[in-house]
Amino acid sequence: MEILRVENIEKQYASHKALDNISISTKQGEIFGLLGPNGAGKTTLIRIINQITAPDSGKVFLNGNEITREDIAKIGYLPEERGLYKKMKVGEQALYFARLKGMSKSEAKSKLDFWFKKFDITSWTNKKVEELSKGMAQKIQFITTVLHQPKLLILDEPFSGFDPINTEIIKNEILKLKENGTSIMLSTHNMSSVEEICDSIALINKSKLVLSGSLQSVKDKYKSNTYAIQFKGLMMAFANELWTKFNLVDKKQIDDDTAIAYVQLKNNNTLNDLLKTVMPVVQIQSVNEVIPSMNDIFIQAINQQKGVTDE
Repeated sequence: MEILRVENIEKQYASHKALDNISISTKQGEIFGLLGPNGAGKTTLIRIINQITAPDSGKVFLNGNEITREDIAKIGYLPEERGLYKKMKVGEQALYFARLKGMSKSEAKSKLDFWFKKFDITSWTNKKVEELSKGMAQKIQFITTVLHQPKLLILDEPFSGFDPINTEIIKNEILKLKENGTSIMLSTHNMSSVEEICDSIALINKSKLVLSGSLQSVKDKYKSNTYAIQFKGLMMAFANELWTKFNLVDKKQIDDDTAIAYVQLKNNNTLNDLLKTVMPVVQIQSVNEVIPSMNDIFIQAINQQKGVTDE
């Protein structure tokens, strides 16, 4: 079921086009990665979804209906610019944010107690925010974002300020929220996190939607029919067998008689054709398709768009 749909959003600031006809959607219980370099328009889009600013044209739908001010209480939003009051005590501030989301005092206290125990931070309750490290403050803000159990979570750079251990803790909590049916929009520069937890993605650059789709479909689109073949034997003998049917993209010598060749299929040849070609001259140890990383895809898509723009 579709939870969020953004249709044909446009936004202009003076001479700067922030968003140019952007349309995306997210489903219930999926993690949707919103990607793009700094200044691409991601934060503007998030602010429009949260009704912080209005689009020049286009619409935002939540659960099939055009979004209203009242719907914002159903969204959990963790902004990149953290919004904690430095002089307030942690417990008081968390309770204040929970009440803003419509929770009763007793319900908020009960759930805060649960989350503080879960993160082993009960001792922070009476500390002032200014006494916390960036990562500690980030944990508090994450708790206040998810406390009211919103059906849609929008997390803008949620891993910023965390060490690897705390990044893993927050990542696991995000996955648990997904398992419980929460839809999550994740805006991040952390491509390894995208690989690990996102179901679908959209890449925005220079205000335009560059690519979108399920993580698997995007990876399939950018595959190049290249395989890493580890073998025992001579690299020269292996390469000589390829002729014009296959393209030797790269090679790596592991030891005196073991190597890895990166071979791209050409002219409608299959992997079976490749193996039949080289098996008479080398001993195959392993074959793995080379799948592009999200980091590679990110760079390639941005460069492709730049090439089109430059032309």
